[in-house]
Amino acid sequence: MRLAPQQSAQPLRIAVLLLFSTGVFTSPGCPDRCVCDDQLVVQCAGQHLNTFPSNLPLATRQLIISNNRIVELPPLALNYLSDLVYLDCSNNSLTHISESTFGNLRKLAYLDLSFNTMTRIEDRTFGPLSSLVIRNNLTSLNISSLFGLPSLRSLGLSGNPWRCECHNEDLCLWVHLESFKFQGPVCLLPHLLYVMAPSVWT
Repeated sequence: MRLAPQQSAQPLRIAVLLLFSTGVFTSPGCPDRCVCDDQLVVQCAGQHLNTFPSNLPLATRQLIISNNRIVELPPLALNYLSDLVYLDCSNNSLTHISESTFGNLRKLAYLDLSFNTMTRIEDRTFGPLSSLVIRNNLTSLNISSLFGLPSLRSLGLSGNPWRCECHNEDLCLWVHLESFKFQGPVCLLPHLLYVMAPSVWT
């Protein structure tokens, strides 16, 4: 009896080696329309996503979901990513961030929420960040949302239509006392009033 010749497994082996040698792959543990690499970075930028990506690897350290149409960050899905260090959510359609959104992200150091449609940030929103960027549509920022950030070293707030009113005076004083250096926001309202404490914004 003559046996049919077996097909060589060599092409399959080569394909697998090429896949892993690049360090970039999509796998059952990588969200649809995203790219995951062997450095635990998940890149989902500019993929026209309307919802937060599902099936994220639990060991993800960097998540980039910028330039999409995401309207909500689900606290339950996000807080499973306990090793997350870097999160870029800029240029989406986020309107609200709840107190529980980042509750379990103890290692999160960098967060970018710029260019969404939020107008205010609630108290006790952030974890132990060292860098926070919110170039947005914020008209006010409650100072208590920053008090719990002892590791904060970089704060980007430019581009917000700030209202220079009495309830923002504490924020101005806090930035001055903490010696932050950034290109500060310009007051939109009231007109002709640039800042409440000029030394803060220089």
